[in-house]
Amino acid sequence: MATDETPEPDDPSEEGLWRPLWALFREMDGDIARLYREAEIEGVRTTWVGELLRLDRRGPMTIRELADSMGHSHSALSQKVAAMRAAGLVDTLPGEDARTKRVTLTDRARSVVGRLAAEWRATERASRELEAELPYPLSQVVQDMRQALERRSFHDRIAALLAEDPQWR
Repeated sequence: MATDETPEPDDPSEEGLWRPLWALFREMDGDIARLYREAEIEGVRTTWVGELLRLDRRGPMTIRELADSMGHSHSALSQKVAAMRAAGLVDTLPGEDARTKRVTLTDRARSVVGRLAAEWRATERASRELEAELPYPLSQVVQDMRQALERRSFHDRIAALLAEDPQWR
């Protein structure tokens, strides 16, 4: 509901409190992708590196095991595995029953996974350096937000605001 002090925009999608944060993360991710291009690591998306490293360290896993270990849904990981398979980075083998598949690295992935691990470690160090330059570390913001959300979930906060909005009812 609009008031004289806070007019509601015609298009609510024009608002985005955390849009600059997401844009910043995309820029940083783009810098990592640029490093891959410069190092001629072709066909590896930055969003796949965690899973590739996990498979390298722990060996073949079912899609469910890999999803659980990474904190992702089975559906999301299944799509990611399909894309990594199409890129020639993983193979899927039959699992213990007809419904499961075991994911394993290909020779191509094994040939770059050491470099990906080096990039991951360097990225973590660079992130710590960057955070040390900030007056209030982002990792502390995340902890503080988690504590606030434990007191009152994001769902409950949004639901309470929607209850006041006649367009939602």
